[in-house]
Amino acid sequence: MSKRDELIEKYAEDIKSKFGQTPDMDLLTKVAIGLGPAIYNLDASKVSGSDEKELETVKNNFLIKKLGLAETPALMESVNSVIDAYGKSEKNKHRAVIYYMLTKHFGKESVYN
Repeated sequence: MSKRDELIEKYAEDIKSKFGQTPDMDLLTKVAIGLGPAIYNLDASKVSGSDEKELETVKNNFLIKKLGLAETPALMESVNSVIDAYGKSEKNKHRAVIYYMLTKHFGKESVYN
């Protein structure tokens, strides 16, 4: 099994255990591939739920630029709700899982097709 496949399995397990959902493995794989080499970098592969600057980056670079959503207060609310569902005490919030959950939340799976 490749390193990427191992990481995707780890992400799938987080989606099952933290969010109580069965992941769409095809979409999860596409999200992970879309993150490129960042998934292999210990720092870049995680999102700090307590760092407002980092959450703004998720909003601006992913929700607005990648998913093409308009700037509204609902964007930050959705980021915070995913962070809360992941668990504030969970130190390792994987970027791929957060991006996957936000993609599902906004129904933007078509971005990855």
